[in-house]
Amino acid sequence: MDISDWRKKIDELDRRLVELLSQRAQAAHEIGKLKRGVGMPIYEPDRERAVFDNVRGVNRGPLPDRDLLCIYERIMDIMRQIQQEEIAPKQPTSEVAGDTELDSEVND
Repeated sequence: MDISDWRKKIDELDRRLVELLSQRAQAAHEIGKLKRGVGMPIYEPDRERAVFDNVRGVNRGPLPDRDLLCIYERIMDIMRQIQQEEIAPKQPTSEVAGDTELDSEVND
C-alpha cells in the first residue's frame, strides 16, 4: 500500500471511530438520566478503573498502554461532562437568578 491507500484506510477508521464515540456518548447520556433518577454521583472512580483495566486488557498494540489510557482519560472526561449536563443542565443566562443587564451595572 502507498501513502494514499493508508490515508484512505485512516479516513475510514476515523469514520468508524466517530460512529462508535457517538454511540458511547449516547450511552453516557442515558446513564446520566439513570443517575439523576436515583441520585448517584457522576464521578465513580471504581467504574473508571474498571474501564481502564478493560481497555488495557484488550490492547494488543502497537499503541502503548500509557498512550491508550491518556486517550481514555479524555474520553471519560467528556463522558462525565455529558452526564453532568444531563443531571444539572445549564440554564440560559437570562434565567439565572439576579442576572439582568441592570444588575450587572449596579455598584452599590
